[in-house]
Amino acid sequence: MQWFGFRSDCGTLEPMRIDLAFGKTGLGIDLPDRFNLRILEARSAQPLPNWEESVNAALDSPIGRPSLREMAAGKLSAAISVCDITRPVPNRLLLPAILARLESAGIPRDGIVILIATGLHRPATDDEIREIVGPEIAAAYRVENHFARNLNEHTALGPTSTGTPVFIDSRFVSAGLHITLGFIEPHLMLGYSGGRKLIAPGLAAQETIKVLHSPRFMQDPRTHEGSIEDNPLHRELLEIASMARHDFMVDVALTRRREIAGVFAGDPVEAHRAGVAFVSRVMLETLDEPADAVITTSAGYPLDLTFYQAVKGITAAQHVVRPGGRILLLAACSEGPGAPEFREMLRQWPDAVRFLDSLNGKPVVVDQWQLEKLALVTRKADLLFYVPGLPADYYPSLWGTAYASAGEAVEALLGDLPDGARVAVIPEGPYVLAKAPQAELSVA
Repeated sequence: MQWFGFRSDCGTLEPMRIDLAFGKTGLGIDLPDRFNLRILEARSAQPLPNWEESVNAALDSPIGRPSLREMAAGKLSAAISVCDITRPVPNRLLLPAILARLESAGIPRDGIVILIATGLHRPATDDEIREIVGPEIAAAYRVENHFARNLNEHTALGPTSTGTPVFIDSRFVSAGLHITLGFIEPHLMLGYSGGRKLIAPGLAAQETIKVLHSPRFMQDPRTHEGSIEDNPLHRELLEIASMARHDFMVDVALTRRREIAGVFAGDPVEAHRAGVAFVSRVMLETLDEPADAVITTSAGYPLDLTFYQAVKGITAAQHVVRPGGRILLLAACSEGPGAPEFREMLRQWPDAVRFLDSLNGKPVVVDQWQLEKLALVTRKADLLFYVPGLPADYYPSLWGTAYASAGEAVEALLGDLPDGARVAVIPEGPYVLAKAPQAELSVA
């Protein structure tokens, strides 16, 4: 697809207004008319005409598995792993159909546990649990947080073939039926989310998570958005999920308005592969040339609650910016930087090169992986930020320049670019998979 400009033979056009996903309210920015512009959006994903019918069909005629009701027959218990508050999975639409089949197959309600797959994120609050699963389900079923730091709440399953020690939440491991419920989107390390990710890191102990997020995986050039078949981290997580007896998965693909565009249920490998094929087809945008500057987001609420999560908007944008180009991230970050370990690292390392050097031969520290991915992008592009929820005392440690308003940030990004410069805008950041030739210079 080609770049297009704002000028015409009739004279100069008015600045273009572009709406970005930002917090809960969105954010509009004005771009001057002197650039070649591309707006990168996942336009082709359409909502299902009857999502409820599609969910029922997926559960009753899944990919590579008997129906969910058949899978549940004869079982006394079931565990369902669901995403935490940072992912907009429509659980309240999906869970009733899943739960009805489990109970109709004979699993008692008190034998079902819904686990919030927090990984090393903070636990969900009571209000967030009601938001995640819906108030009716929250009141009627066991809905419990996962705590990665409590090793005694996990079951040791032995090492993977590459040596990763595997500890998975005992409530999941001990259940008779093991189900995951998530959605598929591009992911900065795994290629795509969903499926196996709801077990590790979602329900893994920190002893497992640290190894999965060590430089061995994080600095491998194959661990990035859209990379899956040759991705060593994807293979590792599939092996861990198999060790935990991942029986059945339900993943959805979402439209830009967070409506259900596809349902993929059944065998955790085959169904996930089908979902990835669908998402890559409807999300992929390809530029004929890399951009001189990119304006991106972290897809708004709930993904841009923290700066930790907002990093994903930058890592996604690296695939369309030229070496030496610029990336501007606009993210609300209403909960600030993120977890305590991440906050400390932000303050401690004002220099990206020194931070990367500090990782060599050292034990993995919780959350270092997100900064590691950010540091790798700084080898390629200059970074600018509008992150109003992040306290200003963190600004010197952002490995780029932060601005007090979106207007100032956009002006700084574009101010000295020549007429005709290529500017890409990604209104929903990491929810769009975009690539450009000559932009795929390895930053690892």
